[in-house]
Amino acid sequence: MIKLPVSVRYLALLAVLLLGVVIAVILLPANMTTGHGPIVSGISESELITRGEYLTTAGNCVSCHTTPGGEFMAGGLPFETPFGRVYSTNISPDTETGIGNWTEWDFLNSLRHGVRPNGEHLYPVFPYTTYTNVLNEDIAAMFAYLKSIPAVRQATGENALRFPFNQRALLGFWKALYFDAGAFESDPAKSEQFNRGAYLVEALAHCSACHTPRNSLGAQQRHLAMSGGEYLDRVADGSYYPWSAPNLTSSSRGLGLWSQQDVEDYLKTTRNDFLESYGPMNEVILNSTAHLSEGDIASIATYLKSLPAIEEAAAVEADSQVMGRGRTVYNLHCGTCHLPTGRGDSKMAPRLNGGSLVVQSANPASMINAILYGPQLPNHSLSKKWREPMQEFQYLLDDEEVAAAASYIRNSWENSAGLVTADQVARQR
Repeated sequence: MIKLPVSVRYLALLAVLLLGVVIAVILLPANMTTGHGPIVSGISESELITRGEYLTTAGNCVSCHTTPGGEFMAGGLPFETPFGRVYSTNISPDTETGIGNWTEWDFLNSLRHGVRPNGEHLYPVFPYTTYTNVLNEDIAAMFAYLKSIPAVRQATGENALRFPFNQRALLGFWKALYFDAGAFESDPAKSEQFNRGAYLVEALAHCSACHTPRNSLGAQQRHLAMSGGEYLDRVADGSYYPWSAPNLTSSSRGLGLWSQQDVEDYLKTTRNDFLESYGPMNEVILNSTAHLSEGDIASIATYLKSLPAIEEAAAVEADSQVMGRGRTVYNLHCGTCHLPTGRGDSKMAPRLNGGSLVVQSANPASMINAILYGPQLPNHSLSKKWREPMQEFQYLLDDEEVAAAASYIRNSWENSAGLVTADQVARQR
Protein backbone atom coordinates (compact mmCIF):
# COMPACT_ATOMS: atom_id res chain seq x y z
CA MET A 1 0.00 0.00 0.00
CA ILE A 2 1.41 3.38 -1.01
CA LYS A 3 1.55 5.86 1.85
CA LEU A 4 1.07 9.42 0.68
CA PRO A 5 3.02 12.28 2.27
CA VAL A 6 1.16 14.10 5.06
CA SER A 7 0.85 17.28 2.97
CA VAL A 8 -0.73 15.40 0.05
CA ARG A 9 -3.12 13.54 2.36
CA TYR A 10 -4.10 16.82 3.98
CA LEU A 11 -4.82 18.44 0.63
CA ALA A 12 -6.81 15.41 -0.52
CA LEU A 13 -8.88 15.48 2.67
CA LEU A 14 -9.47 19.20 2.28
CA ALA A 15 -10.58 18.68 -1.32
CA VAL A 16 -13.03 15.95 -0.24
CA LEU A 17 -14.43 18.19 2.50
CA LEU A 18 -14.83 21.11 0.11
CA LEU A 19 -16.53 18.85 -2.43
CA GLY A 20 -18.88 17.68 0.29
CA VAL A 21 -19.77 21.25 1.19
CA VAL A 22 -20.42 22.08 -2.45
CA ILE A 23 -22.61 19.01 -2.93
CA ALA A 24 -24.48 19.79 0.28
CA VAL A 25 -25.19 23.33 -0.87
CA ILE A 26 -26.31 22.16 -4.30
CA LEU A 27 -28.60 19.50 -2.92
CA LEU A 28 -30.18 21.70 -0.29
CA PRO A 29 -33.79 22.46 -1.19
CA ALA A 30 -34.32 25.95 -2.56
CA ASN A 31 -35.45 28.55 -0.04
CA MET A 32 -39.16 29.20 -0.36
CA THR A 33 -41.69 31.28 1.51
CA THR A 34 -44.79 29.40 2.61
CA GLY A 35 -48.05 31.07 3.50
CA HIS A 36 -51.76 30.53 3.74
CA GLY A 37 -54.44 32.85 2.51
CA PRO A 38 -53.92 36.13 0.66
CA ILE A 39 -50.67 38.06 1.02
CA VAL A 40 -52.60 41.32 1.55
CA SER A 41 -56.12 42.00 2.68
CA GLY A 42 -58.43 44.99 2.85
CA ILE A 43 -57.83 46.00 -0.78
CA SER A 44 -60.43 45.44 -3.47
CA GLU A 45 -59.55 43.28 -6.47
CA SER A 46 -59.93 46.23 -8.86
CA GLU A 47 -57.61 48.41 -6.77
CA LEU A 48 -55.07 45.60 -6.57
CA ILE A 49 -55.14 45.09 -10.35
CA THR A 50 -54.75 48.81 -11.08
CA ARG A 51 -51.82 49.04 -8.69
CA GLY A 52 -50.32 45.88 -10.14
CA GLU A 53 -50.48 47.22 -13.68
CA TYR A 54 -48.49 50.29 -12.63
CA LEU A 55 -45.92 48.21 -10.77
CA THR A 56 -45.56 45.76 -13.66
CA THR A 57 -44.92 48.74 -15.91
CA ALA A 58 -42.30 50.04 -13.47
CA GLY A 59 -40.68 46.60 -13.65
CA ASN A 60 -40.70 46.72 -17.47
CA CYS A 61 -41.96 43.14 -17.62
CA VAL A 62 -43.39 43.57 -21.11
CA SER A 63 -40.02 44.24 -22.76
CA CYS A 64 -38.71 40.80 -21.78
CA HIS A 65 -41.89 38.72 -21.78
CA THR A 66 -43.36 39.89 -25.12
CA THR A 67 -41.73 39.25 -28.48
CA PRO A 68 -41.91 41.95 -31.18
CA GLY A 69 -45.39 41.58 -32.68
CA GLY A 70 -46.17 38.70 -30.31
CA GLU A 71 -48.88 38.07 -27.76
CA PHE A 72 -48.81 40.16 -24.59
CA MET A 73 -46.70 38.59 -21.82
CA ALA A 74 -46.59 35.22 -23.63
CA GLY A 75 -42.78 34.99 -23.44
CA GLY A 76 -40.49 33.48 -26.03
CA LEU A 77 -38.00 36.34 -26.34
CA PRO A 78 -34.46 34.94 -26.70
CA PHE A 79 -31.67 36.27 -24.52
CA GLU A 80 -28.11 35.66 -25.61
CA THR A 81 -25.71 35.30 -22.68
CA PRO A 82 -22.04 34.30 -22.35
CA PHE A 83 -23.36 30.88 -21.25
CA GLY A 84 -25.85 30.30 -24.08
CA ARG A 85 -29.42 31.21 -25.03
CA VAL A 86 -32.31 31.55 -22.59
CA TYR A 87 -35.95 32.23 -23.53
CA SER A 88 -38.28 34.37 -21.45
CA THR A 89 -41.26 32.54 -19.99
CA ASN A 90 -44.97 32.88 -20.57
CA ILE A 91 -46.40 34.89 -17.66
CA SER A 92 -49.95 35.13 -19.00
CA PRO A 93 -52.54 33.22 -16.91
CA ASP A 94 -52.68 30.20 -19.23
CA THR A 95 -52.93 27.03 -17.15
CA GLU A 96 -50.70 24.89 -19.38
CA THR A 97 -47.94 27.18 -20.65
CA GLY A 98 -48.23 30.20 -18.34
CA ILE A 99 -48.77 30.95 -14.66
CA GLY A 100 -52.47 30.11 -14.54
CA ASN A 101 -51.96 27.39 -11.94
CA TRP A 102 -49.66 29.46 -9.75
CA THR A 103 -50.67 30.89 -6.39
CA GLU A 104 -49.58 34.34 -5.34
CA TRP A 105 -47.13 32.63 -2.97
CA ASP A 106 -45.63 30.82 -5.98
CA PHE A 107 -45.24 34.17 -7.69
CA LEU A 108 -43.68 35.66 -4.57
CA ASN A 109 -41.15 32.82 -4.44
CA SER A 110 -40.16 33.39 -8.06
CA LEU A 111 -39.33 37.03 -7.35
CA ARG A 112 -38.06 36.73 -3.79
CA HIS A 113 -36.10 33.47 -4.04
CA GLY A 114 -35.73 32.77 -7.78
CA VAL A 115 -37.52 29.42 -7.74
CA ARG A 116 -40.34 27.74 -9.62
CA PRO A 117 -43.39 26.38 -7.80
CA ASN A 118 -41.74 22.92 -7.82
CA GLY A 119 -38.63 24.33 -6.12
CA GLU A 120 -36.35 24.33 -9.18
CA HIS A 121 -34.00 27.28 -9.45
CA LEU A 122 -34.68 29.97 -12.03
CA TYR A 123 -31.83 31.25 -14.16
CA PRO A 124 -30.78 34.76 -13.08
CA VAL A 125 -31.37 36.06 -16.60
CA PHE A 126 -34.69 36.69 -14.89
CA PRO A 127 -33.46 39.43 -12.54
CA TYR A 128 -34.70 38.03 -9.26
CA THR A 129 -31.44 39.25 -7.73
CA THR A 130 -33.11 42.68 -7.73
CA TYR A 131 -36.79 41.67 -7.79
CA THR A 132 -36.15 40.00 -4.43
CA ASN A 133 -36.37 43.52 -3.00
CA VAL A 134 -40.00 44.01 -4.12
CA LEU A 135 -42.36 44.30 -1.16
CA ASN A 136 -44.91 41.55 -0.49
CA GLU A 137 -47.92 43.78 -1.07
CA ASP A 138 -46.51 44.91 -4.42
CA ILE A 139 -45.84 41.33 -5.47
CA ALA A 140 -49.46 40.49 -4.66
CA ALA A 141 -50.65 43.43 -6.77
CA MET A 142 -48.46 42.45 -9.73
CA PHE A 143 -49.75 38.89 -9.56
CA ALA A 144 -53.38 40.10 -9.46
CA TYR A 145 -52.75 42.15 -12.59
CA LEU A 146 -51.05 39.32 -14.47
CA LYS A 147 -53.94 37.01 -13.59
CA SER A 148 -56.34 39.56 -15.10
CA ILE A 149 -54.78 39.76 -18.58
CA PRO A 150 -55.82 37.45 -21.44
CA ALA A 151 -54.40 33.94 -21.22
CA VAL A 152 -52.19 32.92 -24.15
CA ARG A 153 -51.40 29.26 -24.81
CA GLN A 154 -47.86 29.45 -26.13
CA ALA A 155 -44.92 27.28 -25.22
CA THR A 156 -41.55 29.00 -25.25
CA GLY A 157 -38.37 27.77 -26.91
CA GLU A 158 -35.94 25.32 -25.37
CA ASN A 159 -33.01 26.98 -23.64
CA ALA A 160 -29.63 26.30 -25.22
CA LEU A 161 -27.14 26.70 -22.40
CA ARG A 162 -23.74 25.02 -22.47
CA PHE A 163 -22.80 22.37 -19.92
CA PRO A 164 -22.53 22.75 -16.96
CA PHE A 165 -24.60 25.96 -17.02
CA ASN A 166 -27.64 23.97 -18.16
CA GLN A 167 -27.73 22.18 -14.80
CA ARG A 168 -30.24 24.10 -12.68
CA ALA A 169 -29.12 22.40 -9.48
CA LEU A 170 -25.77 24.20 -9.69
CA LEU A 171 -27.60 27.48 -9.16
CA GLY A 172 -27.92 26.49 -5.51
CA PHE A 173 -24.16 26.96 -5.22
CA TRP A 174 -24.31 30.20 -7.26
CA LYS A 175 -27.01 31.58 -4.98
CA ALA A 176 -25.04 30.67 -1.88
CA LEU A 177 -22.18 32.80 -3.22
CA TYR A 178 -23.96 35.71 -4.83
CA PHE A 179 -27.64 35.98 -3.88
CA ASP A 180 -29.18 37.57 -0.80
CA ALA A 181 -32.95 37.28 -0.66
CA GLY A 182 -35.01 39.85 1.18
CA ALA A 183 -37.49 42.69 0.78
CA PHE A 184 -36.39 46.33 0.49
CA GLU A 185 -35.87 48.23 3.74
CA SER A 186 -36.09 52.01 3.81
CA ASP A 187 -33.28 54.11 5.24
CA PRO A 188 -34.82 56.15 8.08
CA ALA A 189 -32.04 58.72 7.78
CA LYS A 190 -33.04 59.51 4.18
CA SER A 191 -36.00 61.37 2.72
CA GLU A 192 -39.18 59.73 1.51
CA GLN A 193 -38.28 60.73 -2.05
CA PHE A 194 -34.83 59.14 -1.77
CA ASN A 195 -36.26 55.89 -0.41
CA ARG A 196 -38.93 55.73 -3.10
CA GLY A 197 -36.23 56.24 -5.75
CA ALA A 198 -34.01 53.60 -4.15
CA TYR A 199 -36.90 51.13 -4.15
CA LEU A 200 -37.73 51.75 -7.80
CA VAL A 201 -34.10 51.61 -8.98
CA GLU A 202 -32.89 48.72 -6.83
CA ALA A 203 -36.04 46.59 -6.96
CA LEU A 204 -38.63 47.07 -9.71
CA ALA A 205 -36.63 48.88 -12.40
CA HIS A 206 -33.61 46.54 -11.85
CA CYS A 207 -31.22 49.14 -13.30
CA SER A 208 -28.20 47.31 -11.91
CA ALA A 209 -28.91 44.36 -14.21
CA CYS A 210 -27.34 46.31 -17.07
CA HIS A 211 -25.41 49.10 -15.35
CA THR A 212 -23.26 46.96 -13.02
CA PRO A 213 -20.28 44.91 -14.24
CA ARG A 214 -20.40 41.14 -13.74
CA ASN A 215 -17.83 38.52 -12.93
CA SER A 216 -17.02 35.39 -14.95
CA LEU A 217 -20.01 33.55 -13.43
CA GLY A 218 -22.47 36.29 -14.33
CA ALA A 219 -22.87 37.75 -10.84
CA GLN A 220 -22.96 41.49 -10.31
CA GLN A 221 -19.81 42.97 -8.79
CA ARG A 222 -21.43 44.81 -5.92
CA HIS A 223 -18.43 46.98 -5.08
CA LEU A 224 -18.79 48.45 -8.59
CA ALA A 225 -22.57 48.84 -8.49
CA MET A 226 -24.00 51.15 -11.16
CA SER A 227 -20.55 52.01 -12.55
CA GLY A 228 -21.35 50.61 -16.00
CA GLY A 229 -21.83 47.14 -17.43
CA GLU A 230 -21.90 45.13 -20.63
CA TYR A 231 -24.59 42.84 -22.04
CA LEU A 232 -25.63 41.25 -25.33
CA ASP A 233 -28.55 42.76 -27.22
CA ARG A 234 -29.78 43.39 -30.73
CA VAL A 235 -28.58 45.98 -33.22
CA ALA A 236 -30.62 47.30 -36.14
CA ASP A 237 -30.45 44.12 -38.23
CA GLY A 238 -31.49 41.88 -35.31
CA SER A 239 -28.02 40.43 -34.71
CA TYR A 240 -26.70 40.26 -31.14
CA TYR A 241 -23.61 42.22 -30.14
CA PRO A 242 -22.20 43.60 -26.89
CA TRP A 243 -23.63 46.87 -25.62
CA SER A 244 -22.16 49.00 -22.87
CA ALA A 245 -24.36 50.60 -20.22
CA PRO A 246 -22.85 53.87 -18.94
CA ASN A 247 -21.76 54.80 -15.45
CA LEU A 248 -24.76 55.96 -13.38
CA THR A 249 -22.74 57.06 -10.36
CA SER A 250 -21.68 60.68 -9.88
CA SER A 251 -18.47 60.04 -11.80
CA SER A 252 -16.93 62.88 -13.80
CA ARG A 253 -17.50 60.70 -16.88
CA GLY A 254 -20.83 59.32 -15.69
CA LEU A 255 -24.06 60.76 -14.35
CA GLY A 256 -22.07 63.54 -12.71
CA LEU A 257 -22.27 65.18 -16.15
CA TRP A 258 -26.08 65.53 -15.92
CA SER A 259 -28.33 67.58 -13.70
CA GLN A 260 -31.35 66.06 -11.98
CA GLN A 261 -33.56 67.71 -14.60
CA ASP A 262 -31.51 66.10 -17.37
CA VAL A 263 -32.15 62.68 -15.82
CA GLU A 264 -35.88 63.34 -15.39
CA ASP A 265 -36.30 64.60 -18.97
CA TYR A 266 -34.47 61.60 -20.39
CA LEU A 267 -36.47 59.01 -18.45
CA LYS A 268 -39.80 60.70 -19.21
CA THR A 269 -39.35 61.66 -22.87
CA THR A 270 -36.24 59.79 -24.17
CA ARG A 271 -34.60 63.24 -24.59
CA ASN A 272 -32.65 65.92 -22.80
CA ASP A 273 -30.31 68.70 -23.89
CA PHE A 274 -27.53 66.20 -24.57
CA LEU A 275 -29.06 63.39 -26.55
CA GLU A 276 -31.98 61.21 -27.53
CA SER A 277 -32.23 57.59 -26.42
CA TYR A 278 -31.16 54.86 -28.81
CA GLY A 279 -30.74 51.10 -28.88
CA PRO A 280 -31.89 48.90 -25.96
CA MET A 281 -32.66 51.90 -23.73
CA ASN A 282 -35.60 52.77 -25.99
CA GLU A 283 -37.62 49.87 -24.61
CA VAL A 284 -36.80 50.81 -21.02
CA ILE A 285 -38.16 54.32 -21.49
CA LEU A 286 -41.05 53.72 -23.90
CA ASN A 287 -42.35 50.60 -22.14
CA SER A 288 -41.63 51.66 -18.58
CA THR A 289 -40.31 54.98 -17.28
CA ALA A 290 -42.29 57.16 -19.69
CA HIS A 291 -45.46 55.85 -18.03
CA LEU A 292 -44.41 56.52 -14.44
CA SER A 293 -45.71 59.45 -12.42
CA GLU A 294 -43.77 62.70 -12.27
CA GLY A 295 -43.15 62.03 -8.59
CA ASP A 296 -41.64 58.61 -9.25
CA ILE A 297 -39.43 59.95 -12.04
CA ALA A 298 -38.17 62.68 -9.69
CA SER A 299 -37.54 60.06 -7.01
CA ILE A 300 -35.50 57.90 -9.40
CA ALA A 301 -33.44 60.92 -10.46
CA THR A 302 -32.91 61.95 -6.82
CA TYR A 303 -31.62 58.51 -5.92
CA LEU A 304 -29.38 58.16 -8.97
CA LYS A 305 -27.87 61.59 -8.44
CA SER A 306 -27.03 60.60 -4.86
CA LEU A 307 -24.88 57.60 -5.83
CA PRO A 308 -21.24 58.13 -4.80
CA ALA A 309 -18.84 58.45 -7.69
CA ILE A 310 -17.01 55.36 -8.90
CA GLU A 311 -14.46 56.81 -11.28
CA GLU A 312 -13.34 54.95 -14.38
CA ALA A 313 -9.79 53.68 -14.63
CA ALA A 314 -7.33 56.00 -16.31
CA ALA A 315 -7.81 55.76 -20.07
CA VAL A 316 -5.11 54.91 -22.61
CA GLU A 317 -4.52 58.08 -24.58
CA ALA A 318 -4.65 58.12 -28.37
CA ASP A 319 -1.41 59.21 -30.02
CA SER A 320 -1.08 62.07 -32.51
CA GLN A 321 -1.26 59.74 -35.52
CA VAL A 322 -4.59 58.23 -34.41
CA MET A 323 -5.95 61.66 -33.50
CA GLY A 324 -4.93 63.10 -36.85
CA ARG A 325 -6.53 60.28 -38.80
CA GLY A 326 -9.60 60.46 -36.58
CA ARG A 327 -9.98 64.19 -37.14
CA THR A 328 -9.97 63.63 -40.90
CA VAL A 329 -12.66 60.93 -40.71
CA TYR A 330 -14.70 63.04 -38.28
CA ASN A 331 -14.58 66.16 -40.46
CA LEU A 332 -15.60 64.17 -43.54
CA HIS A 333 -18.46 62.18 -42.04
CA CYS A 334 -19.49 63.66 -38.67
CA GLY A 335 -18.56 67.33 -38.35
CA THR A 336 -21.34 68.73 -40.56
CA CYS A 337 -24.05 67.62 -38.10
CA HIS A 338 -22.17 67.30 -34.81
CA LEU A 339 -20.12 70.46 -35.60
CA PRO A 340 -16.32 70.83 -35.40
CA THR A 341 -16.70 71.67 -31.71
CA GLY A 342 -18.61 68.47 -30.95
CA ARG A 343 -21.38 70.56 -29.42
CA GLY A 344 -24.01 69.29 -31.84
CA ASP A 345 -26.94 71.20 -33.30
CA SER A 346 -30.48 71.44 -31.94
CA LYS A 347 -31.91 70.34 -35.31
CA MET A 348 -29.15 68.21 -36.78
CA ALA A 349 -27.40 66.02 -34.21
CA PRO A 350 -26.76 65.54 -30.49
CA ARG A 351 -23.73 66.69 -28.55
CA LEU A 352 -20.63 64.55 -28.54
CA ASN A 353 -18.96 66.85 -26.02
CA GLY A 354 -19.88 68.10 -22.59
CA GLY A 355 -22.32 65.48 -21.44
CA SER A 356 -22.55 62.36 -23.60
CA LEU A 357 -22.36 59.39 -21.22
CA VAL A 358 -22.01 57.02 -24.18
CA VAL A 359 -18.97 58.88 -25.52
CA GLN A 360 -17.38 59.08 -22.08
CA SER A 361 -18.00 55.43 -21.16
CA ALA A 362 -14.93 53.34 -20.36
CA ASN A 363 -16.39 50.67 -22.63
CA PRO A 364 -16.93 52.02 -26.18
CA ALA A 365 -19.23 49.19 -27.35
CA SER A 366 -22.45 51.24 -27.56
CA MET A 367 -20.70 54.11 -29.29
CA ILE A 368 -19.23 51.73 -31.87
CA ASN A 369 -22.67 50.19 -32.44
CA ALA A 370 -24.12 53.62 -33.15
CA ILE A 371 -21.41 54.31 -35.72
CA LEU A 372 -21.62 50.91 -37.41
CA TYR A 373 -25.38 50.31 -37.41
CA GLY A 374 -26.98 53.70 -36.80
CA PRO A 375 -28.47 54.76 -33.47
CA GLN A 376 -31.93 53.09 -33.71
CA LEU A 377 -33.90 56.06 -32.40
CA PRO A 378 -37.11 55.54 -30.40
CA ASN A 379 -40.42 55.21 -32.20
CA HIS A 380 -42.87 57.44 -30.36
CA SER A 381 -45.48 60.14 -30.97
CA LEU A 382 -43.08 63.04 -30.43
CA SER A 383 -41.93 65.01 -33.43
CA LYS A 384 -38.48 64.09 -34.72
CA LYS A 385 -35.70 65.69 -32.73
CA TRP A 386 -33.17 65.53 -35.56
CA ARG A 387 -33.84 66.52 -39.16
CA GLU A 388 -32.23 63.39 -40.59
CA PRO A 389 -31.40 60.12 -38.84
CA MET A 390 -27.73 59.21 -38.61
CA GLN A 391 -26.69 56.77 -41.31
CA GLU A 392 -24.87 53.50 -40.66
CA PHE A 393 -21.17 53.40 -41.48
CA GLN A 394 -20.45 49.67 -41.36
CA TYR A 395 -20.00 49.55 -45.15
CA LEU A 396 -18.36 52.96 -45.55
CA LEU A 397 -15.60 52.82 -42.92
CA ASP A 398 -13.19 50.03 -42.07
CA ASP A 399 -12.24 49.03 -38.53
CA GLU A 400 -9.21 51.33 -38.40
CA GLU A 401 -11.25 54.32 -39.57
CA VAL A 402 -14.07 53.72 -37.09
CA ALA A 403 -11.54 53.27 -34.29
CA ALA A 404 -9.72 56.47 -35.23
CA ALA A 405 -12.94 58.52 -35.44
CA ALA A 406 -14.19 57.15 -32.11
CA SER A 407 -10.79 57.79 -30.50
CA TYR A 408 -10.77 61.35 -31.79
CA ILE A 409 -14.26 62.05 -30.41
CA ARG A 410 -13.46 60.43 -27.06
CA ASN A 411 -10.25 62.46 -26.63
CA SER A 412 -11.23 65.86 -28.05
CA TRP A 413 -12.73 69.00 -26.53
CA GLU A 414 -13.71 68.23 -22.91
CA ASN A 415 -13.74 64.44 -23.41
CA SER A 416 -11.10 62.13 -21.93
CA ALA A 417 -12.42 58.61 -22.51
CA GLY A 418 -9.37 57.07 -24.16
CA LEU A 419 -8.30 55.04 -27.16
CA VAL A 420 -10.55 52.76 -29.23
CA THR A 421 -8.76 49.97 -31.09
CA ALA A 422 -9.54 48.29 -34.39
CA ASP A 423 -9.94 45.02 -32.49
CA GLN A 424 -12.71 46.55 -30.40
CA VAL A 425 -14.49 47.63 -33.57
CA ALA A 426 -14.06 44.20 -35.16
CA ARG A 427 -15.66 42.65 -32.07
CA GLN A 428 -18.78 44.73 -32.72
CA ARG A 429 -19.12 43.69 -36.36
